[in-house]
This record gives sequence, structure tokens and C-alpha cells, in this order.
Amino acid sequence: MAVENIVIVGGGLAGATAAKTLRAEGFSGPVVLVAAESHQPYLRPPLSKEYLLGKAGDDALPVVPEDWYDANGVDLRLGVQVTDLDPAARAVVLDGGGRLEYSSLLLATGARPRSIPLPSGLEGVSTFRTVEDSRRLHARLADGGLNVVMIGSGWIGMELAAAASTFGNTVTLLGLEEVPLGAAIGPDLGGFFRGLHEAHGVRFRLPASAAEIQGRSGRATAVVTDAGEVLPADLVVIAVGVAPEVGLAEAAGIGIRNGILTDASLRTSAPGIFAAGDVANALHPFTGEHHRSEHWSNALNGGKVAAKAMLGLDAVLDTIPYFYTDQYDVSMEYSGFPSLVAGPPVIRGSLADKEFMAFWQREGSVVAGMNVNWPRAAKPQKAIKALISSRTAVSPDLLADSSAPLDQLLDQPPI
Repeated sequence: MAVENIVIVGGGLAGATAAKTLRAEGFSGPVVLVAAESHQPYLRPPLSKEYLLGKAGDDALPVVPEDWYDANGVDLRLGVQVTDLDPAARAVVLDGGGRLEYSSLLLATGARPRSIPLPSGLEGVSTFRTVEDSRRLHARLADGGLNVVMIGSGWIGMELAAAASTFGNTVTLLGLEEVPLGAAIGPDLGGFFRGLHEAHGVRFRLPASAAEIQGRSGRATAVVTDAGEVLPADLVVIAVGVAPEVGLAEAAGIGIRNGILTDASLRTSAPGIFAAGDVANALHPFTGEHHRSEHWSNALNGGKVAAKAMLGLDAVLDTIPYFYTDQYDVSMEYSGFPSLVAGPPVIRGSLADKEFMAFWQREGSVVAGMNVNWPRAAKPQKAIKALISSRTAVSPDLLADSSAPLDQLLDQPPI
């Protein structure tokens, strides 16, 4: 191939960030970004938070300004599906029959919402993933007065429940866990978020699953739980997680395990092919294990690393995983590795006052930490990430002591 050219499959944050990074690093060759959605690449976190609540408009969503692609010579193809991948020929096939050759290929195909094995086809039943989903849900929720059943007790389900309740709807949340968010942050802090929601009128059925969705005249009217309880439902939202979009890679014989397997530089098992974002199960230098993260920070940093690696630069995805949530009057940030967590967290501050930090340790070192309504001026996440990266052993008493500055804990002698 005479001209080095790069094809990016996936129009989300990872793909758009990769294109931006390629140009920022001085790559002047052809770049084609193929996006299945008809919208220019946009940020997903606001969809279940400020955008859904009407606190942010369409201008808060784009990854880069609308005119950036033309101005930087990036061939953005919207509403186009890649139907086949041929690693041997270094080419992808488009749904219209077109064919794109590449010297390097980035798979940033993201993830799709999981469904539940219940036939419905009823109006008022939906999953949640896209900007259209957020707009449609806002239109239904904004006037209040509906019976809403939320299926799923993870972060998205809880954020959507908070928005629905804020608009004045009656919300019931079903989940398979004993405590909402229990798998992510444990029973104590999951209980904190449950109490927060219950204070705003949300009702929980845990553990519980939907056995049937009833309807009349083509519209949802109720959800029947596995315990036989009938919950009135004008609106049913299924938020039970996502599955990585690995179809292209799997059909092409690329290594798959809970996503597309990559090394720390996001290279897949196929020469010239990289993966980033929700779909990538990347080797992390800190743990020596593969991790697949579905949060925007991973997509942002992964897009940068993949772009640099495609250009032959020395780049690895070694950032500490990070995410955040906003629910009612609670703003939370979290950094770290949930898979390394062993035992309950150490708490600094007060759960009752809704201002605290939580630290999870393994063999004396901090492996994850979160802050809730903690003063941003203190830069708690910067300190938490530094503690994790340093592998410094810190006594639980010091972690719990609000008078001990976090940045000084790095200087503590071994315990």
C-alpha cells in the first residue's frame, strides 16, 4: 500500500479521540472514521445525568466541534455499518458494498445494551444507550406523574431512577443484588445510595427480577416480579448492563475474552489492528491483568493511546480507571481497580452528612477510592490516584483521619 492510511470503526469517544490525537501528533495521511450512528461522535455520560435532566443541551455532547472533521481532513462517514473485516487483505467492507483498505485499523465499536429474555414489543419498554434514548426518556418523564419501573440496580439504572424521581414520577427499581450497586462498591456504600433514593421516594424490590411485562392496546401497563407482585408501569426501562460489540473481531479470528483482547498498547492479536474503549479488554501494567472498562475515562485515554501506538510511538494504557456519578444532591468520583478490592472500605468523613471518602485496601495499599461531595479544591481524586499508583502502605487509622492531608500519606513509613 503506497499511502499509509488509518481506518477507525466506531463513532464514540474512543474513535473520535483517536482521530483527534492522530492529527495532534502530526499524522497527515488519510483518516476515515466510520460511525454506525447518524450523529457526530458524542459523549455518553451526560445522557443519563444532566442531559436527561435538561440541565445541558445538545452543545454539551459532541467530542469535538462539528466543523473539526472537515477542517482536519478526517473523512467522517455517519450512519454506515462495517459488515466484514479481512485482516489478511487489511480491508473492511461497508454495508453499502464499499471497501476500505487500511495500514492500521482501530476497532472502537463500543457496546450494546443487554436485554432480558421477555417478549414484549410494547410501547413504553426500552433500553438506554443512545442520545435518542435520552431524548425519548426525557420527553416521557419531564411532566411527572408516571409509574416507572427500572430494571437494573447498577450505575445507569440508579442514575435513571434519580432523574425519573426528580421529575416527580413514582419509581420502583428491581435488581438481582441484595443491595443496589453492591457488586461495584459493596453493601455499606450501596446501602448509602439506597437510602439516598428512598429519601426521594424510590421503592426497591431486591433481589427481584421481572417475570412478565403486561400490556394493553400495545402499551406497557405493569411488570410482574418473580415473586408475583404486580407493579403498575407506564414506562419500563431495562438497564441491566452492556455487552461489548465483538462481532467483527470474532468473525475475523481476533482474540476475544470479555471483549477484544489487547496488550497494554491496545494491539490485538491481528497485525495492524488495535482496539479501544468499551470493547477492549486491555492488559493493565499496574495489575498485570486484563481489564475491560465501560467508563468515559477509559475511552478517552484509550483513544489517545491507540492513536499513538498506531503511529509507532511508545504508548501504554496505564491510567488508573476513573468514573463519576451525579444523583440528586450527591456527586461522587471513583478511581481504582474493583477487582483488587478485598474487604470493606475505610471511611473518612460522614455518610450521614453525605460528605465522605472511602478507601479500599489490599495488603495495606490503597487499590480504589471514592469521594462523595468532598471539596473539589482539595483535588481528592488526584491524591487517590497517587496513593494507588505508589502502592504505599497506609494504616486504616490515617486513611480515616480527616486531619491528615492525603498528599502527605505518600510520605508515611511502612506499616
